[in-house]
Amino acid sequence: MRLACGTWATINGLRRLVVNLIFLLVLAVVLAALLARSPDPVVDGSALLLRPVGQLVEQVAVADPLALLRRGAHPSQTPLHEVVEALDAAARDGRIRGVVIETDALATAGLAKLQELADAITRFREAAPGKPVLAWGSRFTQAQYFLASQADEVYMAPDGFVLAHGFASYPTYFKGLFDKLDIRINVFRVGVHKSAVEPFTRESMSAPHREATARLLDGLWGQWLGGAAARRQISADEFGDLIAHYPQRLAAAGGDAAQLALKSGLVDGLLTPDQWQELQVARFGRLDDGKAARRTVLGAYLSGTRAQRPPAGERIAVVAVQGAIVDGESPVGVAAGETVAGMLARVRDDDAYKAVVLRIDSPGGSVFASERIRREVDLIRQAGKPVVASMSSVAASGGYWVALAADEIWAGTSTLTGSIGIFGMFPDLSGLLARGGLSVDGVGTSPIAGGLDPRRPLSEPMSSALKSSIEHGYRRFVGLVASAREMDAAAVEQVAQGQVWSGAQALEHGLVDHLGGLDAALASAAARAGLDAYRVEWVEPELDARERILERLLHALGLEGPDRSQAAGLAGLVTRIVGELGSLVQWNDPGHMYAHCECVPP
Repeated sequence: MRLACGTWATINGLRRLVVNLIFLLVLAVVLAALLARSPDPVVDGSALLLRPVGQLVEQVAVADPLALLRRGAHPSQTPLHEVVEALDAAARDGRIRGVVIETDALATAGLAKLQELADAITRFREAAPGKPVLAWGSRFTQAQYFLASQADEVYMAPDGFVLAHGFASYPTYFKGLFDKLDIRINVFRVGVHKSAVEPFTRESMSAPHREATARLLDGLWGQWLGGAAARRQISADEFGDLIAHYPQRLAAAGGDAAQLALKSGLVDGLLTPDQWQELQVARFGRLDDGKAARRTVLGAYLSGTRAQRPPAGERIAVVAVQGAIVDGESPVGVAAGETVAGMLARVRDDDAYKAVVLRIDSPGGSVFASERIRREVDLIRQAGKPVVASMSSVAASGGYWVALAADEIWAGTSTLTGSIGIFGMFPDLSGLLARGGLSVDGVGTSPIAGGLDPRRPLSEPMSSALKSSIEHGYRRFVGLVASAREMDAAAVEQVAQGQVWSGAQALEHGLVDHLGGLDAALASAAARAGLDAYRVEWVEPELDARERILERLLHALGLEGPDRSQAAGLAGLVTRIVGELGSLVQWNDPGHMYAHCECVPP
């Protein structure tokens, strides 16, 4: 036994040594690269290169360093606020002569985020007349084209296509699978339109959910068409008609999707990658090496401009509530109640922070965790610091719950919000166990002892208790909305019942105060705090120093490339189904109560 233990300790020690050596080697390489860089990484007379990679997010989730190495150090997420920050700075920067957008590496982005990015490009254009904005893609997905369409000139590869097809919602329904496995999902919900439980209890979309979803998607699709067509020489109606009759139009063009896009006015020209490079050289010149076009990448530009800022004084904190809201602690990626509450508590206790913007991009989740976050927001206000909630692509159900403690709420026109409702779910695996020849038996000290054991059918007393808790939770949610929004409870009921609204609709119903992006929310927070000059600081969870150092250094180097994390084809289908079913694992509310919206932002 001593020999075995000693051998294992040796192996474990060697493993840790190898991991640390790899980390130190990577750190040395990155530091050497940083030290070798010019003190001023901004190329004078260059174009700012915007090449968003992977998913457009509010805050980047820090991956394990070895995972970063396995992916070739290519991040799979791009923070929206950094792209906007760079655009706003470049408009005033005499060294920047224009903006170049390349969209191939962008995987996904919610419409609300794309609209905020479009607004930033518009501000750049208005503040810097004469500085062109050029865009190119080998082909365009729907999100990629919306971004590219904001440029003055849009180019595409001669064998490319514009794949704009509209918005759709087609959830996977698991009831048939659960029936075959003898798994029963006990559901308790309040709200006719609270559809988050439907994939686990039905085989198809319910009529109320179908009607509400169709209404919502039609409105959002109208916004997409209007935004994408705004700078092109076509109307939104013409664009919509092209997409609606795309198969016929493509056949008439002999199957040449690129020529169809060109003749329809979706792009200004067809350029191969080398021709695209030559166009940039003609507009911005070459680098000193005489080869590549004069461009400055996003990471290098931000590093250079931030280094020139004066020392931090009074600050506005931005705290992100991103992803599903779960109980406990977790790094960036999900909105863990204790983690977010801890960040808010740090802001409350730090006198350097004069105001807070709560940036929400979450469909909700645990009621317990949502209330934990909402209470911390309330404590910040009680401490005399103004709090402004800023909704990104989605701030629904629990995401709306946490916003209720803010002094005011801002939403994008296409933000998905509302979904005021509560549900509870508890699995009964007794049938599945029986199929495997397993049985459960025993005794308890009360009728509800062992009542939340998924190996046993849910007892009537426990079912009654859960039902009462869910109904109480819903009344409390409605009461919070009524109090925070100064509405009559009956009026809240008219817009509650789990209904999902766009930001524009939410403003009409009194659920939010203003329409606007993060920049507008920051300006409002500064006005409430009486600040003329301030620094915006994104507050992050306290993470492992090794992860933080490596992530920061890689980002500062601007190491960007194709996002290899996106599965395609059959692999993508399997990943999606597993992901939808895996959401059950994230739901860890101690009271089994959830304010979650089954709404994926388009």
